Parts: sequence; C-alpha cells; structure tokens
Amino acid sequence: MAIWIILGIIVLIGLWAMGTYNGLIKARNMVYEAFSGIEVFLKKRFDLIPNLVEVVKGYAKHESETLEKVMQYRAEGGPKNVEEAALADQKVSQALVSLRAIAEAYPDLKADTQYQQLMHDLGDMEDELASARRYYNGAARAYNDKLMVFPSNILAGMFNFKEEKYYEIEDAAQRQAPQVKF
Repeated sequence: MAIWIILGIIVLIGLWAMGTYNGLIKARNMVYEAFSGIEVFLKKRFDLIPNLVEVVKGYAKHESETLEKVMQYRAEGGPKNVEEAALADQKVSQALVSLRAIAEAYPDLKADTQYQQLMHDLGDMEDELASARRYYNGAARAYNDKLMVFPSNILAGMFNFKEEKYYEIEDAAQRQAPQVKF
C-alpha cells in the first residue's frame, strides 16, 4: 500500500514538473514571437523612411545632415536583442523628430500630398509599433512572473531559464510628459 502512495506522489510530481516546464517554454516562445513583431514593425518603418527622406530632400536641400542621420540609423541593421532594438528605435525616433521639424520650416512641404500620406503612414506605423511594444512587455512580464513564482522558480532554476528584459526607453526626457504653455 505504501509503495502505491509513494509511486502516486512521484507520478504527480513528474506531471507537475512536465506541465510547469512546458508552460515556461510556451511563455518564452510568446516573448520571442512578440519581439519578432517589434522587428517587423521596425522594418516597415525603416522601409518608409527613404521615401520620406526623398520627399523632404526636394524641399530642403541644405538640411542634408539631418537627412543623412535618418538614413544612417536606418542602415545600421536589425537589432539582435531587446536592448539593441530599443536603442535603434530611439535613435530613429529622435531623427524623425528632426525631420518633422524641418517640415515645419517648409509650408509647401507640409502641404505636399505625398509628404502628408507618408507622415500618415508613419503615424499608423508608430501606433502599430507602440502596440507591439506593449504586447512584448506583457509577454515578457508573464514569462518573468512564471520564472519568479514558487514553486515554478525551482524548475526554472534547474533548467537555466533566464529573465527577459523589458522594451524600455533609455532617454529620460522621452519618459516625461511635455509641458504645454499658452
């Protein structure tokens, strides 16, 4: 009788370990999927940039330094991990702010339908990218929670599961709400 109880406990522990391990694998795969979504939207945004730069070049020939920066950040290549993706994303975002500032100085450019369409597309892309960032951070949080809660943290430690980083903005100025004065 005692042997059956011990055998039953071993089977239950084995089933728990298998279920927990599979849950950790699924959560980690969700993080990878979410990061690949960010990469897709970053690539789409990068693909829009040359068209936007060409339109702006036609109006602002002497603003080549800003335009070259935008293209340089685009050409740096794809991110290898979350930190690199966030840094590249931040650089491109800052360069695009400069590009928008150039457009403010050229009313004809702002009125150009091709420029307006590209800016609309870029705005849509930024919204999709923000959504992908939120999805990634949610997946990373769910995965990290599984790694940290008892008793799955024991199994996670045994199989060397590592915590995933969040997609964060490094520039403290971008974290603050802008001040609006009238």
